[in-house]
Amino acid sequence: MKNWLIVAFATLLSFSALASERATEAWSLINDGAVLIDVRTTDEFLAGHIPNAHHLEYNTISTTIGKLHIPVSKPIVVYCRSGNRSGIAEKTLLKMGYTVHNAGGLNELLATRK
Repeated sequence: MKNWLIVAFATLLSFSALASERATEAWSLINDGAVLIDVRTTDEFLAGHIPNAHHLEYNTISTTIGKLHIPVSKPIVVYCRSGNRSGIAEKTLLKMGYTVHNAGGLNELLATRK
């Protein structure tokens, strides 16, 4: 039982370190001028989002990204609630030729904001 708890705790610490790393990298990109896109639902976005974030839902991003007129060469940072939907959006945008970073979840980003 103790070994299981140790493994679980170590896994949690590893995930937290990776999460912090991706969020810290996201802020670096944002501060350097990357476009920030919140890919959550409209209700989630209206309940609170990072200032200056654009809102494009992850499941429509391939057809709505064009309205932002982002050059393919400009980096994009995407986030959602936990990192799952932003991961889907990241894959979609990468296939379209964009440079994209999955920042994970909103709380993750807010916790590492500088």
